Amino acid sequence: MSPSQESVFPEYETETSQTSKLIQKFKETPFVPIGMGGFFAVVAYGLYKLKHRGDMKMSLHLIHMRVAAQGFAVGALTCGVLYSMFRDYVVKPKE
Repeated sequence: MSPSQESVFPEYETETSQTSKLIQKFKETPFVPIGMGGFFAVVAYGLYKLKHRGDMKMSLHLIHMRVAAQGFAVGALTCGVLYSMFRDYVVKPKE
């Protein structure tokens, strides 16, 4: 090893907690956690309604829940991309 003990990955060795990393990522891209939360909410609702689906076949119920969960996730990601484009190109930060 070389005499100077420089770190190979200095940005990964900073003393930050997981909570502060999550808050930082949420500030950078707020719609990704919202999309993930909505996805899991739709999945949880679908599992809850699975017992009370009535005459509907299970395969049809699962297809509806999959489409709803994917729609929420894709919609949130699309809103996130539009938000970041708006932030970068319309409201330009001062340099």
